[in-house]
Amino acid sequence: MAELKCILWDVDGTLADTERDGHRVAFNMAFEEAGHKREWDVPTYGELLAVTGGKERIAYDIERGDMHEMPYDEIAGLHARKTVHYQNLIGEGRIPLRPGVRRLLEEAYAAGITLGVATTTTPSALDALIEHSLGKEWFDRFAVLAAGDIVPAKKPAPDIYTYAMEQLGVNPENTLALEDSENGWKSAHAAGLKCVVTVNDYTRSHDFTGADLVVSELGEPNADGVEVLQDSHNLALHHVELKHLHTIMQD
Repeated sequence: MAELKCILWDVDGTLADTERDGHRVAFNMAFEEAGHKREWDVPTYGELLAVTGGKERIAYDIERGDMHEMPYDEIAGLHARKTVHYQNLIGEGRIPLRPGVRRLLEEAYAAGITLGVATTTTPSALDALIEHSLGKEWFDRFAVLAAGDIVPAKKPAPDIYTYAMEQLGVNPENTLALEDSENGWKSAHAAGLKCVVTVNDYTRSHDFTGADLVVSELGEPNADGVEVLQDSHNLALHHVELKHLHTIMQD
């Protein structure tokens, strides 16, 4: 029987609904600023989310002929400006946490569960989200912030989860991942982790076969019950609580 000792959180789409109204908007601001006649609308960005990493999405858009050719340094510069715009959007309070995120984080922290982040977003974007959406105290409460290009292969490769666990000195059998996408689920699964998925508009149709729990959100006790899309442990829940995560680990 495995004991839950660590929870590793994805960021984009999991901690906050950042993709559609955050990253996408910031990319378009960077494109316009640089004079590129390219705008990623909501459906287009949904397609591009199949590619993990912002620089990689720009490169893919170029490869398929929707943006003009540019050297990698220009792609990196464009992505850096996008990150600045994204941080500004967060600072303006335009990207709140998803329902239930703060509640579950606080519950796990109070219970002595080790908490960490495993994400492909840039460290500066992660820092901005923590500071403005969670609070500066969470820089100390998270035991590891594994982000960006700290590992060579991004999700769905397991590298970022493996790195985070190595930094924390924890084992996969005692660690649970919280994700929102198929690539994230595959990454966690490849790292040997059990996984809870909170879908969003972009990822609802993804294949999460094998995931331990798939819900519309973590939910709140005083709100409508969450939509349960997949429940491998027969939890019969109204909202996701720490006790449910313990049950998932022990099954």
